[in-house]
Amino acid sequence: MDEVEFARQLRRRQTDAERRIWGYLRDRRFLGLKFRRQVPCGVYVLDFYCHELRLAVELDGGQHLESAHDAERDAWLVRQGIRVVRFWNHDVLFRIDVVLEALRLEVEPGVR
Repeated sequence: MDEVEFARQLRRRQTDAERRIWGYLRDRRFLGLKFRRQVPCGVYVLDFYCHELRLAVELDGGQHLESAHDAERDAWLVRQGIRVVRFWNHDVLFRIDVVLEALRLEVEPGVR
């Protein structure tokens, strides 16, 4: 599969929460930082990633079935030197101001 087809498939599969937060993170809209979507990292694909701060923003669908997997994934990312901030899809959809404030507080010390 080529990169263009991969990008098309990601757009079709993205959730409303992913679309919403991407609207705030893309094109350096959030604190002037460059975030990328769906970034491969080892065996994982990060939802959103800022290389400048080595910060991953991950979204969860509100299901607790994957919590052990998420903890394992987050621990692996931390060992790679990547900080992880995780938000629930519900919060992104209905409390975006709280999500953006929490993200701002997380990244502000690293912003130059």
